Amino acid sequence: MKIRILSLMLLGLALQAMPSVAQERLPEYLQAEKFTREKLNTMLFSTKVDPHWFPTGNDFWFEYKTSEGTSWYVVDPDARRKTPLFDRDELASQLTEIVHDPFEARHLPIQNLKVKEDGRTFTFEVTSSQDKKPKKDDKKKADTPEKEVFYFSYDYPTRKLTLLTEEAKEPKRLDWASVSPDGQTVVYAKDCNLYRMSIADYRKAQKDEKDSTIVEIQLTKDGSEHFGYGIPYSILNTDTLCNGKRRGVWGYWSPDSKHFVTVVTDERKVKDLWVINSTASPRPTLETYRYQMPGEMDAPEDHLYIFDMTTNTRKEIRTAAWKNQTLAIENRPLQMKERDAELIPVVWQGDNNRFFLTRSSRDLHRIDVCTYTIGQDSIVPIVKERMNTYQETRPIQVFNGGKEFIQWSERDGWAHLYLYDDQGNLKNRITKGPWHVERVVKVDPATRTIYFTANGREANENPYYEHLYKVNADGSGLKRLTEGEYFHETDMDDDARFIVDNYSRVNTVPNAVLIDRNGNKVMDLQESDFSQLFAAGYQFPELFTVKAADGVTDLYGVMYKPYNFDSTKVYPIVDYVYPGPQVEAVYYPFTRMSVRTDRLAQAGFIVISVGQRGGHPSRSKWYHNYGYGNMRDYPLADHKAAVEQLAARYKYIDIDRVGIHGHSGGGFMSTAAILQYPDFYKAAVSCAGNHDNRIYNRWWSETHHGVKEEITEKGDTTFVYKIATNPEIAKQLKGHLMLVHGDIDNNVHPANTIRVVDALIRANKRFEMLILPGQRHGFGDMDEYFYWRMVDFFSRWLNGKAEDSVDIPRR
Repeated sequence: MKIRILSLMLLGLALQAMPSVAQERLPEYLQAEKFTREKLNTMLFSTKVDPHWFPTGNDFWFEYKTSEGTSWYVVDPDARRKTPLFDRDELASQLTEIVHDPFEARHLPIQNLKVKEDGRTFTFEVTSSQDKKPKKDDKKKADTPEKEVFYFSYDYPTRKLTLLTEEAKEPKRLDWASVSPDGQTVVYAKDCNLYRMSIADYRKAQKDEKDSTIVEIQLTKDGSEHFGYGIPYSILNTDTLCNGKRRGVWGYWSPDSKHFVTVVTDERKVKDLWVINSTASPRPTLETYRYQMPGEMDAPEDHLYIFDMTTNTRKEIRTAAWKNQTLAIENRPLQMKERDAELIPVVWQGDNNRFFLTRSSRDLHRIDVCTYTIGQDSIVPIVKERMNTYQETRPIQVFNGGKEFIQWSERDGWAHLYLYDDQGNLKNRITKGPWHVERVVKVDPATRTIYFTANGREANENPYYEHLYKVNADGSGLKRLTEGEYFHETDMDDDARFIVDNYSRVNTVPNAVLIDRNGNKVMDLQESDFSQLFAAGYQFPELFTVKAADGVTDLYGVMYKPYNFDSTKVYPIVDYVYPGPQVEAVYYPFTRMSVRTDRLAQAGFIVISVGQRGGHPSRSKWYHNYGYGNMRDYPLADHKAAVEQLAARYKYIDIDRVGIHGHSGGGFMSTAAILQYPDFYKAAVSCAGNHDNRIYNRWWSETHHGVKEEITEKGDTTFVYKIATNPEIAKQLKGHLMLVHGDIDNNVHPANTIRVVDALIRANKRFEMLILPGQRHGFGDMDEYFYWRMVDFFSRWLNGKAEDSVDIPRR
């Protein structure tokens, strides 16, 4: 009897110890679960109009999705008319009869929609739910069936739908082709060498890339894996290069199609770096890639080659001025988009015999605008920019038959435009003042009008709101074209007659209008459908302004609150950070909910993002370069000052419960913050941080922190680099730190986090660490899991309660 009583007592204690799901559910978690990524995808759809301009004229079509499904529209700006491209009900009925799958108007599976040269014929594809029937000679495995794809032609004026035969279907576009301006020649790479073929053979390749009748002309034979043509720029690409595949080459044609120029980078001396993919099957795999770290002398070296297409010969152009310099043939069509009908060639900036390029020193203190004339051996510098910090550049814009060009420069402390003749003589400034020109959108040579985007010019407006402007080449006639205190994202037609203006703020519903080149409104286009998002309780974040730690500089930020916010309560505050300096963490146009800001707020926090001196480049050069030479600590004081001001301003913010979070540079910064201000920040979640910039990539570290070029006694050039790191101050930790990293991150190597871990352990500090297997710099399909682990961490250490004793429930 005693044994039975004892057993019952033990069972009772065990049942008490078991977590009760009903008791464990916290209201903050229930609120956060309303806005998982999966649910958000069913609440908000299109937020921008992406115009597809017709090959001729000024008409365009666009696709837009709302809670009523996807619709397609054709816009005639001259008639001020927006018309549905399809009768969706009728089209669904026709497709059902042809494909034999049931379709419904609000769920039309139209893919790869294009308009042809005639401006009336559209083509598109529909994929059936049924497997494609294999042909007799089909060598593909039976266990990997393809879905049947149907190809259609649609005549817009008559609404006639036609099923295309295999022969009549639109040929596939091959992304490896660089087509000459005269449309006769295609250049591409294969096995690290440069090749060409005729446009006729390219058409054959569109039907069958392995057609044995295709004639390929090999232009080079010396290409290698680390010094060749068509090598993928991204280190994320681990595909084998010498496998017979054709690859694209980023190069530039002369307008007369007689010459092709390209920059080839020699990386043979750059050292290897590695990550191990532990989730690969059946054995973990070693991934090797080239990666230069700050201060290393084994650097990539740029080489400039020009090909004469009349003789199939190559010439290397002499460019050398500085050790480890970089070259950029800065020409892209200003709104480079592939026409729906054909590939648009990239043509160099200049005339048939001459093009422009820029040359930059490794420390970026020296920038030269140069030209090259066919037949010469070397490039010629014509404009020299010098500054004691790094300099940014934008593409040179050449017009007037190559006799003039526009340069973007920060030489007077603000980004502005300057007009030069083709010999590098300054003709006049085009813009001036304490505001920032972002980029040239289009140059209309007939009227000598320049269209450009800029910010910070309008009085009493958030300086980050971007507008479209126009100005004459002589600097007269400056006019703002976009109206309203919003962030404007614009797209202009080829004739510079009409502009699609997508405008929004973080606290407004995105809208799109059509305006003309004088800024007059032509017609409304589309407003986003927020009905389901609002029905779920969504509320816009709030904008705020505070002073930097200097008490003078204005800082701009966004505050995110729980949608069930109660002003009588007191909330912890979490600062979401990114130091830049190429960008800040603050979003100014409307942005979908992020796990790091508004979604985090739903778990019971006030979340802010705010800029800092040394951050966003779209302000003054002084503001942007504030952190030059002090990349670890420069942003910290401004963020602490911002949180203190907001806590003093709003009683619902608890200054004694402050957290900080960031990814990449923000991971670096959030860890530095909790270590440098250990009594202020109580918790930090630090993701994929470049904690030790001595082993991060050369470009970011040397550019924004600075590198010193020195000449040795032997006359050799060296680059000296020293930067403060987070492992050096790990012993200062008092609060709660969670470190997160993907184990195959080949951007910010996991060694950055491991070095912090080593320093923390040696300093006898407690911390948490989360390794995400098989994840790169972004957390991919584990981003949702990461979100809930972050919620658990901040809830425990800032709110004193968390649900981390139960499984992650949440998708």
